[in-house]
Amino acid sequence: MELEEKRIRGETLYEGKIIDLVKDTVLLPNGGEAIREVVIHHGGVCVAALTDDEEVFLVSQFRYPNRGVLVEVPAGKLEKGEKPFEAIKRELKEEVGAEAEKFYFLGTFNPTPAYCSEIIYLYAATDLTFSGQKLDEDEFLNVEKMPLSDAVKKILSNEITDGKTQALLLKTFMHLKEKSLHEYLITED
Repeated sequence: MELEEKRIRGETLYEGKIIDLVKDTVLLPNGGEAIREVVIHHGGVCVAALTDDEEVFLVSQFRYPNRGVLVEVPAGKLEKGEKPFEAIKRELKEEVGAEAEKFYFLGTFNPTPAYCSEIIYLYAATDLTFSGQKLDEDEFLNVEKMPLSDAVKKILSNEITDGKTQALLLKTFMHLKEKSLHEYLITED
């Protein structure tokens, strides 16, 4: 069965700093039409920053749409035209104050594909050195370090609810357990 929907027409309802909102009319596989409201987002990156002792750095910050503090891996949005690898190096420095000698690309994550175009690029980083945070002017967060195995337990007990954090830490945990993380080592792109 054909599954692709083809855009017939559309309009931009809102253009913002982080997102745009479009309303498209699409042609369905059965010949019918439907409306699709889509949040356009440039994407993001996140990183499991690992110590030699398999500890991971996590950040806690207030997330306004959720009206609460969430525990997450360091992450950030892509600037228009920015490459994910450059963005992850920037975010690691900003939020944790670290630089990494080695990065591992662990794939992508679609957080809300039913209505949002956002794709998050997942990385792990090792061989860290520290020189201090460089937070954005409007960014307030606390950084903590914990064993990756403890973070996984917090995911399983629903103490860590952020989707990108869950996906990345579970992937990282499994790659470390299977000793396969080295297979995903990347160099400058």
